[in-house]
Amino acid sequence: MHSPHDPFVRVRGAREHNLRGVDVDIPRDVLAVFTGVSGSGKSSLAFGTIYAEAQRRYFESVAPYARRLIHQVGAPKVGEITGLPPAVSLQQRRSTPTSRSSVGTVTTLSNSLRMLFSRAGSYPQGAERLDSDAFSPNTAAGACPACHGLGRVHRTTEELLVPDPSLSLREGAIAAWPGAWQGKNLRDVLDALGHDVDRPWRELPQRDRDWILFTDEQPVVTVHPVREAGRIHRPYQGTYMSARRYVMKTFADSKSQSLRAKAERFLTSAPCPACGGSRLRPEAMAVTFAGRTIAELAALPLSDLAEALAGAAESSETARVLTEDLLARIATVTELGLGYLSPDRATPTLSAGELQRLRLATQLRSGLFGVVYVLDEPSAGLHPADTEALLTVLDRLKSAGNSVFVVEHHLDVMRHADWLVDVGPQAGEHGGQVLHSGPVAELAGAAGSATARFLFGGSPAPVRAVRPARGRLTVGPVSRHNLREVTAEIPLGAFTAVTGVSGSGKSTLVGAITEDLPGVGRLVGVDQKPIGRTPRSNLATYTGLFDVVRKVFAATDTAKERGYGVGRFSFNVAGGRCETCQGEGFVSVELLFLPSTYAPCPDCAGARYNPETLQVTYQGRDIAQVLDLTVEAAAEFFSDTPPVVRSLRTLLDVGLGYLRLGQPATELSGGEAQRIKLAGELQRVRRGHTLYLLDEPTTGLHPADVEILTHRLHELVDAGHSVVVVEHDMAVVAGADWVIDLGPGGGEQGGTVVAAGPPAEVARSARSRTAPYLARALAPNP
Repeated sequence: MHSPHDPFVRVRGAREHNLRGVDVDIPRDVLAVFTGVSGSGKSSLAFGTIYAEAQRRYFESVAPYARRLIHQVGAPKVGEITGLPPAVSLQQRRSTPTSRSSVGTVTTLSNSLRMLFSRAGSYPQGAERLDSDAFSPNTAAGACPACHGLGRVHRTTEELLVPDPSLSLREGAIAAWPGAWQGKNLRDVLDALGHDVDRPWRELPQRDRDWILFTDEQPVVTVHPVREAGRIHRPYQGTYMSARRYVMKTFADSKSQSLRAKAERFLTSAPCPACGGSRLRPEAMAVTFAGRTIAELAALPLSDLAEALAGAAESSETARVLTEDLLARIATVTELGLGYLSPDRATPTLSAGELQRLRLATQLRSGLFGVVYVLDEPSAGLHPADTEALLTVLDRLKSAGNSVFVVEHHLDVMRHADWLVDVGPQAGEHGGQVLHSGPVAELAGAAGSATARFLFGGSPAPVRAVRPARGRLTVGPVSRHNLREVTAEIPLGAFTAVTGVSGSGKSTLVGAITEDLPGVGRLVGVDQKPIGRTPRSNLATYTGLFDVVRKVFAATDTAKERGYGVGRFSFNVAGGRCETCQGEGFVSVELLFLPSTYAPCPDCAGARYNPETLQVTYQGRDIAQVLDLTVEAAAEFFSDTPPVVRSLRTLLDVGLGYLRLGQPATELSGGEAQRIKLAGELQRVRRGHTLYLLDEPTTGLHPADVEILTHRLHELVDAGHSVVVVEHDMAVVAGADWVIDLGPGGGEQGGTVVAAGPPAEVARSARSRTAPYLARALAPNP
């Protein structure tokens, strides 16, 4: 029996995902790093087992009604865990933040800023004090009534609604109108109202044109429709809706993404004329602090905001206390290298790494102790210079009396750890074992560890001759965000790495590369956005592999006997799918006080199909079992079906052999989603030049997987294409042909090209913050 003050978290018999009955002891009150190749099982141990069990124990303490719901979520597959303190998880998975969510709301800086204006702001003569709610664009008390606190208004114009005024209404002059019957109905209503539907639009009187497009009236008239000659149609009551009203209604209310996208083409977004984009009522905008309105302060980068607040003359004790609190909150965010963000920056525009570091800063201020923090790659998207600041923050969490468990691939974070848990030896079915759990130095003796090879410098980066450019692509001058008239040259037929600290302008510069630029040819951008937002979208559906697999099942004897076509084997349409979960395999469990969660379907237990469909087998497996295969296992299973093998081969080439074919898109990391898209591109045989743009393709990859991926990217360049990557991994940068380094800092301190040239040249730049780290990567290992 372990004492209640056991200094270790002891895991026994963990079998979550691919873990093979893992037993491991991890000390408390240390910085412990979980590492291993992608898909080895480290997240299954840290998040799927340790954190999941801590969460389950917390749920055990809540009300029985809620517990009844939560039990459906299921406990992790583990024998027992002892010595486990309460846990806080900070994952990379982004929720779906709204346009009202911002840096200020995530860090609670907005609350403190509103309090400062409410209690210590300078009010106009005779104005009464406002509550802090009146300074929030997200409350009825503060939101500008014209734009409802969004700061922008959507409008439409005659030019947008009628792109070709030479057409008549009958010929479809109003491009924004719906197609099919509804569009004909609106035209017939106008005909019945006495408008000339056969005259070119530009010849109609302006007054009539304005009424047709912009009226708020909705007259009802009797329509005698005339369709094909000789066919009699019954008259009906038709209601008119102006083109503007139709577009605005569709944009606001339609559940169809394609209809909303079509409506958006006829709208322009402009700052709200009533509040000038500040999102607030005039009463709130009349209050100032340090000579500025709350909107002006919220628009400043955090480092500048700290300066403005520190320099403000303190009018009262209240002002002093509130500004000190704000400065302390800002300091933790800037310490993590995020001083370039402004409080009003919308959350959807942040990277997953930035979002996680903001949450980390908030946790630092929370003052919790005695908990275990489980973090998912906090170094993702971080320049090596910012990683040093991150390590300081992790040390502070630990010294406050907490245990910090980090899933991480960054070698510097591993070296800094007190304890290292290495999972492997490989991915998926070939992983799931703990190869080492102990001090970092002792990993050197662990047999079969892919991590040890990189951590102890066993394999120096191969020296590659720089490829000569086959031409140059000029980007710019770009003036956007913090870039001011920046021009960069990218060599064609080469591998280019764009580097710089977080917020220096890398993504903005790369975003300015378009197909219109001379020399680009075909442009392929491979980003980290999810390949789907629901469990219905998965690896097999996205790559088109599922179409081939369904044909294989439909061609079996059983399927032919029963008359099952290809559609029978789709979980997206009625027929073959389980109707309880409508083919999702999961049902959503709504929790009032927590985010809703998914639980396996009680009828099909996650198989997605009904029993009749599952009776059809191919080589001894039903369709659900095939979807459960890993990419690697499926390549073997379908070895005699060339189209499937070709698709799977490219997934293996980008290091995704451990993923299951039916793995829901919601379970994939941004890096995995990006590599799936890259595999989709590699499948297509290309003639002619293609320029590939990748934003941090190595995010979430173990150094061993980075080797595989960069090898594939270099193969693309050898085949005559060009590759441009935004990258923080110095091993990748060291192997590039050309480096463009932006900076020197982030935000206002960045936005210029500090150095450009082959890696060895950039590594010697005195101004570049990347140079010393690149020089270290280029140096032969001791």
